[in-house]
Amino acid sequence: MYTAQQEKQYFDLTQIFLNKELTIEDINDLRSLINYHEWKYYINDNPVISDYDYDILFQKLKKLEEEHPELITPDSPTQRVSSDLTEDFPTVSHLSPMLSLENSYNAEDLKDFDKQVRKLAELDESIVIEYSIEPKYDGSTMTLVYENDFLYRAATRGNGIEGDDITPNAKVIYTIPLKARFSSKNIFKVELRGEALIRKDRFDKINEERMKEGLAVFANARNAASGSLRMKDTEEVRKRNLSVITYQMSFAEDRDGNDMLKQFNSLTNTIAFLKELGFKVPEKGTKLCKGIDEAIAFCNEMEAKREQLPYEIDGMVIKVNDFDIQEKCGYTMHHPRWAIAFKFKAQQAVTTLERVEFQVGRFGTITPVAKISPVQIAGVVVKSVSLHNEDFINKKDLRIGDKVIVERAGEVIPYIVKSLPELRTGEEIPVKFPEKCPMNDTDQEAFLTKEEEESAWYCDNCVCGKVDLQKLIFHVSKPGMNIDGFGESYVKRFWELGWVKDMSDFYDLDYVLISQLEGFGTRSAENIRKAVQKAKSNPVWRLLHSLSIKHLGKKASKLIAQRIGDIWELQNWTEDDFTSIHDIGPSVANTAMEWFSDEKNIRILKRMEELGVNTKQTDEDKPVEVVENATFLDKTILFTGKLSKVTRKEAQELASKAGAKNISAVSKNLNVLVVGEKAGSKLKKAQQLGTVEIYTEEEFLQKLKEAGLMEETNK
Repeated sequence: MYTAQQEKQYFDLTQIFLNKELTIEDINDLRSLINYHEWKYYINDNPVISDYDYDILFQKLKKLEEEHPELITPDSPTQRVSSDLTEDFPTVSHLSPMLSLENSYNAEDLKDFDKQVRKLAELDESIVIEYSIEPKYDGSTMTLVYENDFLYRAATRGNGIEGDDITPNAKVIYTIPLKARFSSKNIFKVELRGEALIRKDRFDKINEERMKEGLAVFANARNAASGSLRMKDTEEVRKRNLSVITYQMSFAEDRDGNDMLKQFNSLTNTIAFLKELGFKVPEKGTKLCKGIDEAIAFCNEMEAKREQLPYEIDGMVIKVNDFDIQEKCGYTMHHPRWAIAFKFKAQQAVTTLERVEFQVGRFGTITPVAKISPVQIAGVVVKSVSLHNEDFINKKDLRIGDKVIVERAGEVIPYIVKSLPELRTGEEIPVKFPEKCPMNDTDQEAFLTKEEEESAWYCDNCVCGKVDLQKLIFHVSKPGMNIDGFGESYVKRFWELGWVKDMSDFYDLDYVLISQLEGFGTRSAENIRKAVQKAKSNPVWRLLHSLSIKHLGKKASKLIAQRIGDIWELQNWTEDDFTSIHDIGPSVANTAMEWFSDEKNIRILKRMEELGVNTKQTDEDKPVEVVENATFLDKTILFTGKLSKVTRKEAQELASKAGAKNISAVSKNLNVLVVGEKAGSKLKKAQQLGTVEIYTEEEFLQKLKEAGLMEETNK
């Protein structure tokens, strides 16, 4: 963007302007100078002056513009900074749809993609297709619209058709030019696509500062970037030091509405033009490859080098470079046929297994947890990993002091892949599973038991109350009675104080005493009271699930709630009554009958009812009424990816009313898969089965609309 001679001139001008009183005759040169330094710092990552000197130049420009407001221009560096608070974010339409990308996970997928491109573009094997490869940045996608060379609007991806207008926030991101000479290519209106990111090193500094200020640290740079775009204070957005890497020109017209994209002929020409205009574009980790084999090799190379990049990435994007071939390939409703994402394998790291701790669950299950040397995987520091059970430990041959490979499967759940016995020193200690409950802090012994054909050990005779405590914690949790704000720490504290001994005590709390506790107060106590009061009206299925009856999960609780007028009917249910319900077997029946025959349990449940907890079937408990000629009658359905038009829960309810049965996994029993954004492995597996009907969210909703069901949602 700047020649060596220009850079030297700007450096010399900097020294002059720092040491002289500036006048209005200097204002244009000062703006250009500040733009140069912003480019060096934010685009080139190679500043040539200190932050202090930059601030002096900036304040001089600000002073001149305050004295002569008629000289302020829209593209002045001072217009990036604003103290105005945005009350909300209006919705705006994108100039062209923002589609998702098809995902691939191996070389075979990419070769299939290449074959599809050749077929669609009618190219034989002798033609070498150029593929432009760039990192799949793990940030927040956004659009930029310029009109008459000025930044006109910025928006989040939203649902691909519409997004949130975040223009004020975009103006304080220094990698987004406020003005760019698109007119040099006769472009009047243009829409760009980019990814908002936070550099790894800057993200670490942000978290360090938040820790010093006593604030919660961010889990990863992606979340921090996404949240930053929607902050209402633009000054706070500026402090986050976001970068936007612009990777596509999706729309370009002249003043007469003529398409101006075709003049570039290729993606690489477009990116070169954007770089020339001053945009930060993909550079590190990019390559123009001759043919799919070279593209595959480069993707594999970058997977090994992903940590060397300054930003988090979760794969590579392979795009047909030639616009004519792109046009022949076209689009589906979901994705362009000329581009595909190559997803990296879940990240792994080697660390040390320092010790194993044991936890007890609400059914007395003893779960070993590995405490490992803290290690960062995909932007998250992992310190603890579940070891599941004794069999898992033995199969992996895990020992205290072992070097182990830890993986975040799906970049979410930490998992120990294996130990590395070749690195052992001889001082490692085998993990020994306890014979007695490790949570027991009383003088009474509580031996662990193991059921036949099960891997888990249980504390069936809890004498310390820790199992009951876990049941209390689950009762108020989101999967249970969902008492908002009543977290685990509150339950433990009230339990230790003797205020909560069984589930019924939650509905007879002394809120005056609570308000007098350190760290609470009147407002906190009142919030708890309101949340408890609200929970009393919960549907019966929630109450059933919250009782922690072994084997009785959420699904079974809902199925049973459909069959009863009130919960007391279950006292008289037999095994046949339970097992007559599809998907409920003898295990659930036996544990439920045992629970409802226990006088202590009935006494607690009676007290809950007396204190106002609902025990009768509600409208939410009743079976879904399937519409006549239901669209998905007797079909199994699964939703995957992020839905943009309706929530996952709304989609599932609509599917039920259309006669479908919601299931949780892709298998040969699945009939219909509805895919949202970033559908991932479930889509791939369904495609491999070849028997699953696959719909986009829009196609699914259209079918419901045709069946007259869309009035069931407000979106």
